Amino acid sequence: MAIFVFLLPLCIFPFVVVFFKFVNRQKGSSSSTPTNWPVVGMLPGLVRNAHRIHDYITELMSENGATFHFKGGLLFPKMDMLVTCDPININHIFNKRFSNYPKGPEFKKIFEILGDSIFRADFELWELHRRATLSVINQAGFYTLVEKTTWQTVRTGLFPVLDHYVLEGTEIDMQNILDRFAFDNTCRLFFNHNPCSLSKDLTNRVRCEKALSEAVEPLLHRHIWPESIWRLQSWLNIGNERTLTEASEAFDEFFHRRIISMEEDNGYYTANNKVNVYAVFKKVYEESCGNNIDFSGDLRRFLKDTFLGLLIAGRDSLSTTLTWFFWLLAENPFAETKILEEIESVLSLSSHENPSFFGVEECKKLVYLHACLSETLRLFPPVALELKSPVEPDILPAGGNNNNNMKVEKNTKIVISFYSTGRMESVWGKDCLEFKPERWILAGGGLRHEPSFRFPAFNVGPRSCPGKEMSFVEMKMLAVAIVHRYRVRLVEGHRVSTRASVILKTKHGLKVKLFPRKDA
Repeated sequence: MAIFVFLLPLCIFPFVVVFFKFVNRQKGSSSSTPTNWPVVGMLPGLVRNAHRIHDYITELMSENGATFHFKGGLLFPKMDMLVTCDPININHIFNKRFSNYPKGPEFKKIFEILGDSIFRADFELWELHRRATLSVINQAGFYTLVEKTTWQTVRTGLFPVLDHYVLEGTEIDMQNILDRFAFDNTCRLFFNHNPCSLSKDLTNRVRCEKALSEAVEPLLHRHIWPESIWRLQSWLNIGNERTLTEASEAFDEFFHRRIISMEEDNGYYTANNKVNVYAVFKKVYEESCGNNIDFSGDLRRFLKDTFLGLLIAGRDSLSTTLTWFFWLLAENPFAETKILEEIESVLSLSSHENPSFFGVEECKKLVYLHACLSETLRLFPPVALELKSPVEPDILPAGGNNNNNMKVEKNTKIVISFYSTGRMESVWGKDCLEFKPERWILAGGGLRHEPSFRFPAFNVGPRSCPGKEMSFVEMKMLAVAIVHRYRVRLVEGHRVSTRASVILKTKHGLKVKLFPRKDA
């Protein structure tokens, strides 16, 4: 009987989706709000728009006052969820009632591949991760290491590859290049290892780097499809779940080798004044074993999960933001001109000079570039959505159209769309969809500060990314290196749109041709 109850929705669901796709096509409604059908609820509308899920959620938010209650119907009651992008609710959930809104059991099921990493941790384990990460970032010499590592990866990895394709005159996928650069740079910074994924032969990929790119779409599908569907896929080892299984194996293999190497080279870090991430987290684990923190495995498992979290944070914030940054520059050439003027003025570089080493202090002076990156992050936050569940019943202060508040029960699934927050007219004004770096610059020339619940690109409140400053330093260094040396031009006819994934990648890459700036 139990297996029948499990299989019945699986058998019915494909036919239901096909039928309602046909019905919706016949209706031709201009509204994005899905019909709440008997039995299957609003699920057909969600599945029909799964390929454009981030823009679909944004349309729902615009039509329904930035908060919407999604119904899964009788067949899929676990798909009931509250979707919001209202800064008032975000502030309530992430700041005012932070302790009542952990990641929750749904998040942990969906992101089980992340293990005990900071992204999946709650309560004591999350606090442990945050303290340890801050201790790494606050170590003497850390930002000096960031500067040196980034420039070394630019000069020995990035420039040779880009120069090669300039000479060939062939198009490249800039997203692929930036993913590989960020992967190599993060590994060199935290693990003292260069995997050399960035090379002239772009047909070869390091297995772990490839897995990071492939896992982000199946993880989003776990938000959209009923759990019974993806659990069956996992059991059969097919489709998206097979991709996640293979990704998990790639992560295990990569970090097993790195951890063994770091154990053997532990003395090297002290002797060479290197940031010793291994020693920091090993010490944290050993000191916490007796403090009732529930680790899911031994020291090596904890280190693997932790290092995976560091790699994801370091790689995706850098590569994803700069991919969209270069697309926006190509679409808005006025911004590229102003960035070049700022580079020449602040860094004293003419158009015929290669950028020499510059660091954190010089980065702080690049105000217009910072504004362009902030505007990119507003429109395209690397992590497009967040999932929360209240431990106890609560009342959200903004309940959508004609509703000042909304009651949420214990364990309610709440999806927060950071992507939509940056595109709400009620938050950013009538020009919310326009790329306007000037909105970040004050009349006196300084940078405008926005609270994280309005600008959640680096998460919100206590969960805000501890590596935010490091990310801006890396992004500015890499942006200057590329913009000053090359003219980046979109390949004619190449369409750019968001990918249906938890990390906001482009669906078909970013196809560009590069031209040497000196020939401009």
